[in-house]
Amino acid sequence: MTPFFISIPHSGEEIPQEVTWLKGLDEAHLMRDVDRFVDRLYKTAIDDLKLPAIVTKWHRYVIDLNRKPDEVDCDSVQGSTNPSGTHPKGLHWSVTTFGEKLISEPMSMELHQKLVKDYYQPFHDSLKQKFDEFKAQGFSHVFQLDAHSMPSEGTRLHKDYGEKRAEVVISDGPDKSCMPEYRDLVVSAYKNQGFEVRLNWPYIGGGITQTYGHPELGQNTIQVELNRKLYMNEETKAIIPERADPLSEALGRALKEIKSGISQLPGVSD
Repeated sequence: MTPFFISIPHSGEEIPQEVTWLKGLDEAHLMRDVDRFVDRLYKTAIDDLKLPAIVTKWHRYVIDLNRKPDEVDCDSVQGSTNPSGTHPKGLHWSVTTFGEKLISEPMSMELHQKLVKDYYQPFHDSLKQKFDEFKAQGFSHVFQLDAHSMPSEGTRLHKDYGEKRAEVVISDGPDKSCMPEYRDLVVSAYKNQGFEVRLNWPYIGGGITQTYGHPELGQNTIQVELNRKLYMNEETKAIIPERADPLSEALGRALKEIKSGISQLPGVSD
């Protein structure tokens, strides 16, 4: 067994009944920032390699699993002490990355706490459990790949506004969330499949890498962003099968190389 698992926190599209403010939005608006189809792109590799995978079904505008529970402001939650504009893309998104309004009136503190309890905490409990399970089996290091997607160009709410992005962006903190040998293995695996790879720009990792990436404790977490132009129409949010299918195969080969290479990393034993 290899102490390696994948998490996909932003591909979900379901909206619970209590989240009324997202009802009625058009497709492009609602799917603006969802990592749509990432679960589908990695599924074949997950199944073939028998990789443990933790995947959400919940929409990231409901609860962003790559944020922390206190990343809210008074625009999104009544009674928050964080001022307006502090976390527009926080735990509950109040605007899209195109500046489109999502939350007109802040939700009650009670509803915020319910969303954390019902949708945020179970996902994070599963992540903690997976690390604990591998450690209980005697592994000194556990390796997580947190899979995402990104717009092909930075929007006005991104720090790289107007900049064309690499095909794959890999983030480790920088130099914080995993042992450098694991980072180098992941970078090499994607490059070996012909991807243009950039490290820690424009993303350095989010709440998941910050929370779980502690190589000094044997927890190695890395974030991988796929450029959406590789597989979808970014305007309509529709998948392009003739691009997506070969991409899925390339991702499978990359994950196979990562899984195989992990056993050769320093300090990995059972």
